[in-house]
Amino acid sequence: MRGLYFDGEKAVYRQDLQRPEITEERSLIKILLSAVCSTDKEILKGYRPDFKGIMGHEFVGIVEDSHEKALIGKRVVGEINEVCHKCIYCKTGRPHHCSNRTTPGLSKDGCFAEYMILKTENLHVVPDELDTEIAVYTEPLAAAFEILEQIEIEEGTPVAVLGDGRLALCIANVMHLKKADVTVIGKHEDKLKLFANIAKTTTERKAESYEIVIEATGSKDGISQAIELVRKNGTIVLKSTYAENAQLNLSLVPVNELKIVGSRCGPFEPALKALTDGTIVLPEIVKFDVSDYEKAFSFDGFKAGFTF
Repeated sequence: MRGLYFDGEKAVYRQDLQRPEITEERSLIKILLSAVCSTDKEILKGYRPDFKGIMGHEFVGIVEDSHEKALIGKRVVGEINEVCHKCIYCKTGRPHHCSNRTTPGLSKDGCFAEYMILKTENLHVVPDELDTEIAVYTEPLAAAFEILEQIEIEEGTPVAVLGDGRLALCIANVMHLKKADVTVIGKHEDKLKLFANIAKTTTERKAESYEIVIEATGSKDGISQAIELVRKNGTIVLKSTYAENAQLNLSLVPVNELKIVGSRCGPFEPALKALTDGTIVLPEIVKFDVSDYEKAFSFDGFKAGFTF
């Protein structure tokens, strides 16, 4: 089968990849559309040095074979953490941090290929009325909804979203739903236009201006900027993952009594609902054949995706 393989140093388009087979726990999914995210690009920079395999973790597909026969023929999206249900984290309600978890495109074969397998329990059926091109945003939007699982957002709370990319737009939409006083701080005037209906936008950073700062820059400098922006005794939510190491003055955290919350994957149900009922509307994804992966990875528009 065709797909995009990371060999430990670079991405390679291949046509000789072995089609996976179902297991008792996993279903076979024919990929309709997969999407590129910043994490995929960071892998090319060395973010996951031990990983070799098919890249990608954001997808919409059709279940082609499964022991759960009712799923066959259904369009699905999938949560990316395959967990063991046996370790201390699984047993204490923290399965996303499972000691034995595997993640497509990060520690096992992912979705930048014609087929993939994923644990059946991770699959969510896409409503018939939701287009594939919109449903592909479920995973990153779920990551934005995760913030609501972690911290309290009260109406009118001054919240800064640091960054003007895809994840930042998902986060700003979720903060807007909570009626927070949202300001998006970015670098690109053209990208900031996408936020105009849901938030105030600026390219300037004003120190100690926000009770909550959500860092979604994708850069190692983001955490230092967030510490500068947040008010004393405020909260920083860290969303970025990157290959480089950040340098910062950690003494500011205890001195200013800051709370720093790491935030990763999130709940699919509210994300699917928001996309289905149109509560959150995101820009159209631009599709490339997987063989044109270099163009997709260098695409400077909002979101690139692969077809097969």
